[in-house]
Amino acid sequence: MHDWDLHHIFQLALILVMIAAGITAIAKKFRQPYPIALVIVGTIIGLINIPVLEPLKDFITEGEVFNFVIITLFLPALLGEAALKLPFSHLNDNKKPILALAFGGTFLSFLIIGFSSIWLLGFSIPAAFVFAALMSATDPVSVLSIFKSVGVKKRLATVIEGESLFNDGLAVVLFNISAFSLISYLDLGLLGAGYGLWEFIKVISLGLIIGGLMGYGFSRLTSYFDDYPLEIIFSMILFYGSFLLAEAVHASGVIAVVVAALIFGNYGSKTGMSPATKLNINNFWDVATLLANSLVFLMVGLEITRIDVAENWGFIFLAIVIVLIARSFAVYGSLFFIKNIPFSWKHILNWGGLKGSLSIALVLSLPRDFEGREEILLFAFSVVLFSLVVQGLSIKPLISWFGVNKKAESYQEYEALMARAHRLETGIQEIITVRKKLFVTEVVSQEIIEEYEKQRARLQNDINKLFDKYPGLREKQETALLKHSLYAQYEAINHLVREDIISGEVAEKEKDIITNKIVEIEDEH
Repeated sequence: MHDWDLHHIFQLALILVMIAAGITAIAKKFRQPYPIALVIVGTIIGLINIPVLEPLKDFITEGEVFNFVIITLFLPALLGEAALKLPFSHLNDNKKPILALAFGGTFLSFLIIGFSSIWLLGFSIPAAFVFAALMSATDPVSVLSIFKSVGVKKRLATVIEGESLFNDGLAVVLFNISAFSLISYLDLGLLGAGYGLWEFIKVISLGLIIGGLMGYGFSRLTSYFDDYPLEIIFSMILFYGSFLLAEAVHASGVIAVVVAALIFGNYGSKTGMSPATKLNINNFWDVATLLANSLVFLMVGLEITRIDVAENWGFIFLAIVIVLIARSFAVYGSLFFIKNIPFSWKHILNWGGLKGSLSIALVLSLPRDFEGREEILLFAFSVVLFSLVVQGLSIKPLISWFGVNKKAESYQEYEALMARAHRLETGIQEIITVRKKLFVTEVVSQEIIEEYEKQRARLQNDINKLFDKYPGLREKQETALLKHSLYAQYEAINHLVREDIISGEVAEKEKDIITNKIVEIEDEH
């Protein structure tokens, strides 16, 4: 790695942030999944010789830099934010499919890819199962970003989120055992199998204990303070502290941060956080994860350009097919005995098992003298590129085709009525404007306006009937209107402070009242 001075590193990081933010903004403007856009643009930048960006590419594609940024800097924050906002009740309601996928599905995928890689790709036993562990992880960074951007039904989103969070921790444990201990365990035979099982249980259990203790401790700590900037700092220490502490004692850092964040977001938010604190912590992590996600996917695109696919197309295609088949067996097999999971959902879960930054970061962490490292890099990068671009781009139309993101029938009816009402209102305003500018007679214009108003009155009557038929729809509209009103009140208080009409102290009290009402509304609905 080059000797970079801190000033230069900061300049490169700022350039990266600017590029990532620009691409993300454009993708969001056109309502497209921004992770895919970032990967594609990152790959293009990596392939094209742009002199001003060459230092940036050299810096980012250093294996040590990429590994540190993804695993140590971003992964705890992204996992923590996802688990923080995941209600435990939703996990509990869907625990069977989540556990079946995260444990049964991951093990099944691990075994299928491992043995297939030995027979079909010519890998040694350790290399085959390292590759299997990498490809059995449904990368949470990729999965959560894509599915949040396309939108799916709440229960399906919970299953996807729960699997990606826990499956990730399991895959990392399997990766470490395969890379550094598998041969010694195999040499010991049955005793080695016992050692391997004990190592697996120990790593997972220690992660659960560390995450549980830290999550509970920080939840209690927040109850002694009502200062949201300080409590945001507590959440940062919790996420990174639980991850690094677990890794330091050779436990699962991923499991630790997920458990800690789950406890902090469920138990801690009820016992130690005011509504204003809860809202501000969520807002902070929304910003942090958007930035982290944007940088992660741009870096993945840049990193992928390192692969040399020349003369390896056949093996690359075979590796992709093996991973896809293993994922299918993992999903349909592990959910075979789970009721109330529609087949359309299983298809989405299967095709949505994306690979991403975590797989690349893990394979780059392999020692440079690890047997088969370059082949694993080639196949892992190729599968990740296929997963993010091909699967990522096709998942949105697939979700729409299966109808798992459709709005309720009542909302579709309401949207149709509102569209007609808005069309009529626009027509009336246009007639009034034309009458003023072109001196159209009032008699003619008034006749058309009256006809439009009659149609609008009938539409309002239809809307009232729809509200009577679907009471929940009226409630949603009232909730949305009330929240808009409260946001406007919040901004009005800020205006009074800027004009020096009220003091900052009074403004803070009033804003706390408004914020608490907003949080109460969100909790109720």
